[in-house]
Amino acid sequence: MSRQLTILGAGESGVGAALLGKANGYEVFVSDYGTIKDSNCRELKDAKIEFEQNQHSKERILKSDLVIKSPGIPDTAAIVRAIRDRGILIISEIEFAAKYTSAKLIGITGTNGKTTTAMLTYHLLKEGGFNVGLAGNVGHSFAKQVLKENFDWYVLELSSFQLDDSYELKLDIAVLLNITPDHLDRYDNDFDKYIASKMRIFHLVHLGGDAVYWLEDPSVGKNMSKVSDGLSVHPFSLSADGAGISFIQNDRLFYVPNGIEVSAPRAGISIKGLHNMLNAAAAGTAALLAGVRGDDLVRGLGTFKNAPHRLEPVRNLDSVEYINDSKATNVDAVYYALDAFDTPIVWIAGGIDKGNDYSLIEALVQDKVKALICLGKDNSKLWTAFETIVPVVKATDDLIKAVRMAKELAKPGDTVLMSPACSSFDLFQNYEDRGEKFKEAVLAL
Repeated sequence: MSRQLTILGAGESGVGAALLGKANGYEVFVSDYGTIKDSNCRELKDAKIEFEQNQHSKERILKSDLVIKSPGIPDTAAIVRAIRDRGILIISEIEFAAKYTSAKLIGITGTNGKTTTAMLTYHLLKEGGFNVGLAGNVGHSFAKQVLKENFDWYVLELSSFQLDDSYELKLDIAVLLNITPDHLDRYDNDFDKYIASKMRIFHLVHLGGDAVYWLEDPSVGKNMSKVSDGLSVHPFSLSADGAGISFIQNDRLFYVPNGIEVSAPRAGISIKGLHNMLNAAAAGTAALLAGVRGDDLVRGLGTFKNAPHRLEPVRNLDSVEYINDSKATNVDAVYYALDAFDTPIVWIAGGIDKGNDYSLIEALVQDKVKALICLGKDNSKLWTAFETIVPVVKATDDLIKAVRMAKELAKPGDTVLMSPACSSFDLFQNYEDRGEKFKEAVLAL
């Protein structure tokens, strides 16, 4: 009798897992509580995989031998509780796909910067001549790539939710960038539970594998001793401080993992800002550990193009730079965005506040921001936080008006920076929608 596999969620990763499950002898059922995209419905029909949408058929699902859950579905969902109460194992698409590949795996996590770092690591391996795929939270479904491609390496961007549902995943190299409060609604508003979730990445590394982490992050550094037994550790730092630590000094990045010594000029690295130097330190360390040569690494750092909505230059108009940083949905990300510019900033921020502590960026805002435009349905918290610090504060719930206000306030040599510190769902579908509409408004000026 064939084993019953249920996939909860029919996004790209869910469809990929369904196809891989069917190819490996499972009887697959896909269940989505929302509406499934037409193209995904077609793909499931073509593969003769049974599916349902806008509901979960509980009795059917509870007959499963194994369940793969979309990372977007919380553990508090009634169907997830019922599955766990029945004692049925729930795993991530990442965990499932990894069982069917012998490729080497680099896993990358962190509250901020993981997409940039995963894409950069992938780019560095590709530049180094590696046969490599990119998956997880970025790129295409890991399961679908395992089914259809034949890569020797995968770079996986891993969210805390994907890590939570992975138990036997075995990484060759794990990278942890940073941990700051985020998604706490999924962790009982307990920051320690979120930290534990992120630190799990090191429990998923092969014995003798490599652990790359930011030395100065207080939540990471103090917990490394609990998770690094049997691993080769490779810290990176903002300053030179001890043997075997990759560091930044005198406008150069120095990489020193496993006695390898490579340095790259900061000016030759395509991504800007201090946070991106940390991302480059992490990605470069992982790439060198994977076997990328030093000259390929330096060249790759210069040719990399980042994903959209991350300090993305939109245009220069009347000697004013317009920057789209819509992905900055928390205060920590905005801190690094503001820090990346030496010019006076007209800052567009706002949306749905996720419990932000704006005192963390007060000094930086006071030093750099000449005007703040609050963009959201409820701007009261943002306004109150900065009205006595920033010379000009305005508010609107209309993006086009916000961009026009910014144009009026900006002088030649200034930067208009949209870096919201908030989620986008009050006015937009998601941060990508917000970023695209900002770019459209700027290009229409």
